[in-house]
Amino acid sequence: MLGADEAGKGPVLGPMVAAAVRGDPAAIPDAVDDSKRLSPARREELDALLRGDDRVAVAVAVVGVDRIDDPATDMNTLTVAGQAEALAGIARDGDRAIVDAGDVSESRFADRVGDAVGAEATADAAGVAVDVTAEHGADESYPVVAAASVIAKVERDRIVAELDAAYRDRGYGGIGSGYPSDPNTREFLREYVDREGDLPECARRSWSTCDDVLAANEQSALGEF
Repeated sequence: MLGADEAGKGPVLGPMVAAAVRGDPAAIPDAVDDSKRLSPARREELDALLRGDDRVAVAVAVVGVDRIDDPATDMNTLTVAGQAEALAGIARDGDRAIVDAGDVSESRFADRVGDAVGAEATADAAGVAVDVTAEHGADESYPVVAAASVIAKVERDRIVAELDAAYRDRGYGGIGSGYPSDPNTREFLREYVDREGDLPECARRSWSTCDDVLAANEQSALGEF
């Protein structure tokens, strides 16, 4: 059984991360849950348990801001791609996968992920055939999907922490969670654009939040952003 999910579809800063988990259901810790329901410390603990268990295989796919900002794509397509890339890292022919649906149509999303896994080829192997089922809220119903949710969230948090440290080294006060609703993230964007006259490298330029902060800078009204 495989499960896949992603974290970070909505932030204005940093990548989206998809993760896949493959393993015996008995190897999935009982405490796994939708990552949003778990404390950061609990997520870290579960991530370590999953990664440290020989009965469990884990794969991660990072979808960077350049891919997110590509006008030729959209977040639904990127969610399919991220989950498929993660699944392809650990899937075997004939596996069954449950994934968290990133489309209003569960069946369409499942078909797209399955087709994408089959098309994924690496230097070592061709794509594999996987039977994919997609459900909304799968991370609340299937422990293996919840496990993937935890892995994805912890990996994205790690990347954001590294970005935060890098910008602090450059004299900024930290980037926050990266979500547009986070006052710390908005303050970082205000400060960065005020100092540099442009957006930081980690920003999703195609997000409306970025348009707003650049417009405020042009109007010398960053304090109102």
